[in-house]
Amino acid sequence: MTIDVSAERILPPPPERVAAYAMDWRHDADWTQGIRRAELTREADSGGLGVGAEVTRTAYFLGRRIDYVLRVAAYEPPRLLDMVSVAGPMPMRVTYTFEPQQDGTLARIRVQGGEGGFYRLAAPLLARQVRANLVKDLRDLEARLAEQG
Repeated sequence: MTIDVSAERILPPPPERVAAYAMDWRHDADWTQGIRRAELTREADSGGLGVGAEVTRTAYFLGRRIDYVLRVAAYEPPRLLDMVSVAGPMPMRVTYTFEPQQDGTLARIRVQGGEGGFYRLAAPLLARQVRANLVKDLRDLEARLAEQG
């Protein structure tokens, strides 16, 4: 894939609390840069969020509206949420991991995507912007968790 960027941050709450908030699609617009709307458009076979579920997001990136659908490929709370795009302007994979640390949770977000064409040419710019957004996402996630007490 053309873009492969990640960011990580130690958050004070334990992984169970961090993952419960971060893995809930209803909170996506509260802490994820550019996302204006997220909706669970297909439940997992077992109901709710799980492998096979799909979340449709409307986001703005570099001034452009982007609508895309992410399908859950792996779901192991509170450790892992891995999603791949099944509809949208470019192929993408978004992976959230949460690992226990002595002083809280190591939260990591990795985004891979953008094969071919424009995305190959714009990869350096896109990678920098995506990485900056991921850093902000983790900072905002920490702030939202602190607000909840």
